[in-house]
Amino acid sequence: MALETVRALVFDVFGTVVDWRGGVAREAAPFLERHGAANTDPLSFADAWRRHYAPAMEEVRSGRRPFVRLDVLHRENLVAILPEYGIDPARVPSSELDTLNLAWHRLDPWPDVIAGLQRLKPRFILAPLSNGNIILMLDMAKRAGLPWDAILGAEIVQTYKPAPRAYLGTAEVLAMRLDELCLVAAHNSDLAAARSCGLRTIFVPRLQEHGPAQTIDLRAEQDWDLLAEDFVDLATKLGA
Repeated sequence: MALETVRALVFDVFGTVVDWRGGVAREAAPFLERHGAANTDPLSFADAWRRHYAPAMEEVRSGRRPFVRLDVLHRENLVAILPEYGIDPARVPSSELDTLNLAWHRLDPWPDVIAGLQRLKPRFILAPLSNGNIILMLDMAKRAGLPWDAILGAEIVQTYKPAPRAYLGTAEVLAMRLDELCLVAAHNSDLAAARSCGLRTIFVPRLQEHGPAQTIDLRAEQDWDLLAEDFVDLATKLGA
């Protein structure tokens, strides 16, 4: 079996472990109401904020910009989208923007996550392999009770997925061979990048990550090493 050598399961976080869309919308709703945009759908606002995520990271991956933490990129992206909703960011107190930006630290796990991770923990080393920075991952884990064995953030590798360094550097930090590391993700592109670096791969679909109209990552697009319905099913299939 391809997974026999695996010692550590590393997880994509945004979308795979936590519901970023619902969490950001929950925290954006009162902000929008306070600033005259009460008619804005908070879920649409979350989607708009997220659309800036990949382009902002690409500036770093491409070398056009030195590495900065995801918190910095998220805040810049927040300021960039506010005028679309009739909000002048210059008229919003900086502390209020900082508070809303921390919505990404307060995201809720999908319902199966904690139970699944607790079953997997005795058998595998568990850690995030996320584009999130270390304090973001720490805050999220403390609030949600995510039982990670290690907190790995993008600062360690100084780049963002799907750059190969994100996967190779994680194996280096954990002092493991690449085939001892397995990425668990709901995103085919993330898994493809990990596989190209030599990691094992597990696909867990999150059909509500982008809401009811989701059109991407509805199914496995390659023959990943394992498919699971959710984290509880994953634990069962791995004998945990």
